[in-house]
Amino acid sequence: MSGRTPRIVATLLVLVGLTATSTAGPDKIAFPANWKTFVLYNVVDRHDTKQYRELYASSQEAVDAAKAGKPLPQGTILVLVQYKAQVDAQGNPVVDARGRFVKGDPIAMTVMEKRAGWGTEYPAEWRNGEWEYAAFALDGKLNTQANYKACFECHKPHEALDFVISYSQIAGRMAAATPAAGAADVTIKGFSFGPAALAVAPGKSVTWVNTDDSPHQVAVKGLPRSEMLLKGQSHTQAFPSAGTYEYACGLHPAMKGTVEVK
Repeated sequence: MSGRTPRIVATLLVLVGLTATSTAGPDKIAFPANWKTFVLYNVVDRHDTKQYRELYASSQEAVDAAKAGKPLPQGTILVLVQYKAQVDAQGNPVVDARGRFVKGDPIAMTVMEKRAGWGTEYPAEWRNGEWEYAAFALDGKLNTQANYKACFECHKPHEALDFVISYSQIAGRMAAATPAAGAADVTIKGFSFGPAALAVAPGKSVTWVNTDDSPHQVAVKGLPRSEMLLKGQSHTQAFPSAGTYEYACGLHPAMKGTVEVK
């Protein structure tokens, strides 16, 4: 790696105040050239970015651990491969007979890998157990400009699930039921909240229902986050006091909404 521009690992060392001898950072992770042999455990249509995504686990042992509700074993590699969705002349994603996006050109890959002893260099406030993160082009080149600190921040709230946001999908726990009409005050669909702005009286509760294949999480500022919501699952939150409450998806921060209590 001699002759390269300063690596992102150097930035990480500055961010967390580590010693010069630390090896924390994405350079720990080797490009998983055999990723196509991994276990495909989920496919996600990202309406907000017009992407088709595939998620892989490196071994059946990892899948079995998730099904048993256990932490994923040392050596587990999780891979998310991003593709452009094919689009029509109007720029809208093309869908197949099932209503799912049609895969287009590859974009990039993000990887999280777990090894014994990894993570000890990071401060407790954003350490993710023994996980490290890396982003690659599909030719194996490490993305040195990726915001790796954001990976730790995004996964940190999911410590109970071994810091793995897609843990439930690895375990095969995909709720498939579609909620009955009128069950939701806010419907999560196509990676957006609808309606994005809602007004209720003090003391009333608001119910969000996820109809996406992807999990989501309701995170209202100043209030505890919801559990991760799989397709068909709901979260209800009471709002006893007047005010304007901003919220976002805890997994996809670009998804935002407000509840005005008056």
